[in-house]
Amino acid sequence: MTEYGAWQPPVGSGPPAMPSPGQPAAGAWAPPPKPGLIPLRPLEFGVILAAPYQALRRNPRPTFGTGLVLQSAIVFLTLLVAGLVAWATLSRVDFASTSADTESIIAGSIGAIALAALVPAALAVPATAIMQGLIVLEIARQTVGERLRLPRLWALATGRIWALVGYSVAFGAAWFVAIGLIVVVVAVLSVTGTAGVVIGILLAIVLSLALLAAGFWLTTKLAFVPSAIMLERLPITRAIARSWTLTRGSFWKILGTMLLVSVILGFASSLVSTPIQVITGIAGSLFAPTGDQTALIVIVVISYLVLLIAVLVVSAISLVVQSATTVLLYIDQRIRKEGLDLDLARYVEQRDAGTSPVDPFESVRPAASAPPAPPATPAASAPPWV
Repeated sequence: MTEYGAWQPPVGSGPPAMPSPGQPAAGAWAPPPKPGLIPLRPLEFGVILAAPYQALRRNPRPTFGTGLVLQSAIVFLTLLVAGLVAWATLSRVDFASTSADTESIIAGSIGAIALAALVPAALAVPATAIMQGLIVLEIARQTVGERLRLPRLWALATGRIWALVGYSVAFGAAWFVAIGLIVVVVAVLSVTGTAGVVIGILLAIVLSLALLAAGFWLTTKLAFVPSAIMLERLPITRAIARSWTLTRGSFWKILGTMLLVSVILGFASSLVSTPIQVITGIAGSLFAPTGDQTALIVIVVISYLVLLIAVLVVSAISLVVQSATTVLLYIDQRIRKEGLDLDLARYVEQRDAGTSPVDPFESVRPAASAPPAPPATPAASAPPWV
């Protein structure tokens, strides 16, 4: 029994409901979703550096495994071609009648071996492009929480992988021609006399520095061409224009990140290869102190095989990490300039709901712009006495 006029709580009222565990309170900040490899928001520098290694750990077969197979095939082909050419050319030394013939045969053999080594090196360009294209697709699918096997990745790459190979071959050929022109110009000047030699050396230094600067600039501006070809499925010319646009305003950030990753990978490679080379140098005196030629040959062969395996493993990891870093920079630029994170979140929601969403990487959102100005209010009619 309550006294008349006393305050009564409204019917059905009670203490405010507490949020369920794991759910943010109403109006509280909620972290961006992370359905896969990265959170769907602009990426920090640490996320871009760490995510490639997470991708390796999450799905190693189509990333590290494919890279290791391709690198091993290139090295094996290089050794096979160079070895066959060396055997075919150096075997003619036994038929030389004079020392002058022997020297000319050896010189020609060295040139033939060097030319033969260029063939596998040229084949490495399309092989690296194929691997880069697969890594682009793999990182993109891991971003939305999907881990695909190699046959599925290859099916997604169908129709675009050869465009990427063509671009890589054309880009490599352009650099080869540029370097060849510098060599030809310097060689022509060097045969004109002492003054020509001096001018040639100075010109070689200037042109080499200019080519190096142009290399850094073009590599950065065209860094997103593989991603545009594979993910947005653009032709080569449009992919070049797309990369040029996305890198605008972020040149130094992109260049600095790629250089830092290259330095880290180079340092890691030296940490792996240097101890093996040191052990190889002292292994002969430790295991064959009497100078037994057979034992020395066995030690050298085993040491070389161990070093070769270590180099192959590090090269495969480096290829995956460098390609993945470029893709993450591409995704970060699209998030910042086009709101790609919204498309990715919508794709994940629709996919989890059982629908068939549109590929978010193919759709290009318009760049963020200022909100439209409100419509102007009509001016009030002037009073009749004015």
